[in-house]
Amino acid sequence: MGLTRDEENEVSERQGLRSLQVFEVVRQEGVEELSRPIQSLFWSGIAAGLALSLSIYCTAFLHHALAESPLRSMLESFGYSVGFVIVILGRLQLFTENTITVVLPVLTDCSRFRMQRTARLRAIVFAANMIGTLISALVATLGAILPPEQLEAALAVSQHLLEYSALQTLLYGIPAGFIVASIVWLMPSSKGSEFWIIVTLTYMIALGGLTHVVAGSTEWFLLALAGEMSWVRAVLAGVLPALVGNVIGGTGLFALITYAQVKNEI
Repeated sequence: MGLTRDEENEVSERQGLRSLQVFEVVRQEGVEELSRPIQSLFWSGIAAGLALSLSIYCTAFLHHALAESPLRSMLESFGYSVGFVIVILGRLQLFTENTITVVLPVLTDCSRFRMQRTARLRAIVFAANMIGTLISALVATLGAILPPEQLEAALAVSQHLLEYSALQTLLYGIPAGFIVASIVWLMPSSKGSEFWIIVTLTYMIALGGLTHVVAGSTEWFLLALAGEMSWVRAVLAGVLPALVGNVIGGTGLFALITYAQVKNEI
């Protein structure tokens, strides 16, 4: 037997309530982030950039260790999740998380103050993330903190970015931004499964050859420092298109869709 109309309405209401609860948790996190001091955001953003660069280095470590394995390309992608686990569980400031977290407060209260605070936070966090990944790439390349063979492996796993045009980088950044925003949305109801959610979804970013502006900036900076691409191309065909793609996927798609499903219940 099917559900009666009253039962269907009750189920629909419960589902709507759960979505609204998740929305409110993420929105409230965004409100708290918008009120944080500039200095706190900046240093947290640098820490996030440094930590997320580990995604590339750990991928390189597996790439080197699995040199003889026919499954190398599939298994090495697990290394990509390492930096995201540190950043997300450590609650560091990551730009692509903020494509949804700090946008939801603006969608519910589109005041000039909120918009200014959102623009301020995103500019600070993005700049800090880029500083963090640049420092990481400089130290890895010039500071000899990695064995030569591991640095070579880091460059090898970054080579696929040389094949992407600016348009491809942008387009591949859209699903990556959507995936990271999905992680943020799932965290409030994960109930102890946070680690596996992060690992599974970020693994898909690496396995799919998608572009994430912060993790990818480590690769573009490494390639530029090694002379395998110009700095102009690294920025104009790498960082900036990935930035646009991630924002489209995280804000333009995921944040707006999640808001649309609950706006009549707020």
